[in-house]
Formats: sequence, structure tokens, C-alpha cells
Amino acid sequence: MQLLRLVWALTVGAVCLLLLLLLHSQILREGQLVAGSCEIVTLDRDSSQPRRTIARQTARCACRKGQIAGTTRARPACVDLRIIRSRQWCEMTPCLDDEDCNLLVNQSGWTCTQPGGRVKTTTELSVFFPAALAQI
Repeated sequence: MQLLRLVWALTVGAVCLLLLLLLHSQILREGQLVAGSCEIVTLDRDSSQPRRTIARQTARCACRKGQIAGTTRARPACVDLRIIRSRQWCEMTPCLDDEDCNLLVNQSGWTCTQPGGRVKTTTELSVFFPAALAQI
């Protein structure tokens, strides 16, 4: 009878420990990104100017060593640090498949030109990266 009680107590203890481990791993997983991935945190659009929309977005990334937050196919992504340092933005493939990428003259960003002639200009990297690049 005592052996049965001991087995029962050990089983209950093991189940409780398993539940605690599952709960702990779930808590750790919430809010964490998979290495090499990004998510959009905020997105703000301003269409107050005629024929012009200004969009600002903030992304959170968990990049691997040798990578830094950038843009791939019009989405936040982890890109090779060399691309950011050399300011060759089009190498990270920031535009959609049917768009053409061109560097701005001062290399502070890029433009994506759609087949119909509409142009999207991106310059936010010039605002965020100079300080980060000085630390790298």
C-alpha cells in the first residue's frame, strides 16, 4: 500500500513539474522573435498632402550575427551588415518583384518604381542607422 502511495505521489509531482515547465516555456516564448526574423510594431500613414502618402513604420528584429534590420521585398527583414555599411540599399532587394530599385543620389535611401510609373521613395534608414553603424 505504501508503494502505491509513493508511486502516486511521484506521478503527481512529475505532472506538476511538467506543467510548470510548459507554462514557463510559453511565458518565455511570448514576446520573443525567432532568430533572423522581424515584425512590424507600429505603422502610421499620413495622406494629408495631395498625391503623396508618408508612411512610417517601426519594426522589431532579432537578427543573427553579421546581420542588421533592413528591408526585403517591402517588408522588414534581417540583411547582411555589409549592405548597410556600403549604403548599397538595392542589394537587400527592398522592392517588390515587379518594381525597379534605384539608389538616391546621396545614397540616403532608394526608390522603387512600379511598372505604371508610380515611385515609392524610402529614406528612413538614413535617420536610424548612422549612430548604430558608428557602434558596429
